[in-house]
Amino acid sequence: MTTLTSSSFTSTLNLGFRIRPNRTHFKRFRHHDRRNYGYYDNNSYLLCSRDVLSKSTVRIAGLVDNKGFIGGLECYASGNDGGGGNLEDGDTANELNLTEVDSDKQVVPPGVMSSGPTFSPDGLTYNNFQVDSFKLMELLGPEKVDPVDVKLIKDKLFGYSTFWVTKEEPFGDFGEGILFLGNLRGNREDVFAKLQSQLAEIMGDKYNLFMVEEPNSENPDPRGGPRVSFGMLRKEVSEPGPTTLWQYVIAVLLFVLTIGSSVELGIASQINRLPPEIVKYFTDPDAIEPPDMQLLYPFVEPALPLAYGVLGVQLFHEVGHFLAAFPKNVKLSIPFFIPNITLGSFGAITQFKSILPDRKTKVDISLAGPFAGAALSLSMFAVGLLLSLKPEAAADMVQVPSMLFQGSLFLGLISRATLGYTALHGATVSIHPLVIAGWCGLTTSAFNMLPIGCLDGGRVVQGAFGKDALVGFGLTTYLLLGLGVLGGPLSLPWGLYVLICQRSPEKPCLNDVTEVGTWRRTAVTVAIFLVVLILLPVWDELAEELGIGLVTTF
Repeated sequence: MTTLTSSSFTSTLNLGFRIRPNRTHFKRFRHHDRRNYGYYDNNSYLLCSRDVLSKSTVRIAGLVDNKGFIGGLECYASGNDGGGGNLEDGDTANELNLTEVDSDKQVVPPGVMSSGPTFSPDGLTYNNFQVDSFKLMELLGPEKVDPVDVKLIKDKLFGYSTFWVTKEEPFGDFGEGILFLGNLRGNREDVFAKLQSQLAEIMGDKYNLFMVEEPNSENPDPRGGPRVSFGMLRKEVSEPGPTTLWQYVIAVLLFVLTIGSSVELGIASQINRLPPEIVKYFTDPDAIEPPDMQLLYPFVEPALPLAYGVLGVQLFHEVGHFLAAFPKNVKLSIPFFIPNITLGSFGAITQFKSILPDRKTKVDISLAGPFAGAALSLSMFAVGLLLSLKPEAAADMVQVPSMLFQGSLFLGLISRATLGYTALHGATVSIHPLVIAGWCGLTTSAFNMLPIGCLDGGRVVQGAFGKDALVGFGLTTYLLLGLGVLGGPLSLPWGLYVLICQRSPEKPCLNDVTEVGTWRRTAVTVAIFLVVLILLPVWDELAEELGIGLVTTF
């Protein structure tokens, strides 16, 4: 994007006109371009001179090409200073094209104003630099709803039989939209469907209409449920942008790194077979001299089955999201996998590339991924435990410290019930690599189901119980992670990852009011309860009593 200041613009285009700020106090000004006149040209940025004729009429000065009016700036007077004036000497019709418009017909987004000594809206004085700074911020910000369209929509869309508008407020992250507050005059779902249909007839696909809970509402709707409001945003502002080439490149690089971290996990699982100098270098903090890394080459091939298992769980998780999104016509971004040397992967960041129609869709798509990944992980974990009991599979076994089973109350109890007290009460335990793959997959799925921000768990809680509930759940989860109550030694790195990448809640759905139903809420509640059991470590006293791991000290 190229930015032109007012001074450089006027010096480049010698149009021969000037603004006389001593004769007119400008309240605000707007940039006109072809989009409002049936044309579009990204290179048409025009400057104009203006004489206010009256309170209700303004002149627009701009340039004309062979297609007609290109654009200009529209100025609104804060008062009538004597009926306006004529153009200065030397300003001829050949140099300017003046078009009279009604001030109610406000069209278009903010633009850049030509230079003048001062600017005084509502009694406040700004210098030229401040004016240019204000308008530059508006120009670079999201395009706002056209005031002419707002007036048209209020007149033709809302009414006594649907929704009676009593007030308007800014809507959106930067106030780029309009929120209509008022009184609902029917069933909210029926009214919303009718308003969406009528909006498409009046404005085409220019805007998206949202039904949201009325902010700061003290009383519920007399018909039951919360009071609702209707927000409107431009489609290009409200809908997510497409995935860029650089995002594809980053996603591929992250996936390659995740493959490496998964292989590293498979090598680390063979710690009882690795050369002593390798083990000492990675476990002894005083070790300085690095060993010959070529010694690890023979252990790469045995590490591949475990790496395949970890990657398979993550891919299955993402496939679950895509299969749930496809029948609902919801587009998803390419997954950005997050490598981690302890679990192989922290999962993936997958963004919605479509506006979700309702909260049910948000819950269904968000739950599908963790459920798919957890189902495959639990299958691997169970099969691995059964194979660990077979003597003929001894060649494939790996030795792990028994204290690792204290990392999860839920998985530790299942392992204790399957392998027995004697097996888990030794210093090390012989298990099949599938146990490790399933354990890591279930832990990763549980982490992603924590009710925070844009994690799958945050999305399902926001969809099932609302944004206010997500705030309460999120604060509680952050506290438990900070204290190490959930996740054990992984709580700190996971908490930092969430704070950096996933802390913001998901944007609202088109219908962000209609409830998701009892069975979905029940499913979310059960899932959160299982997440706590999986991520809750077993303290030494309880581990000794349950026979999970060899506890030597308390």
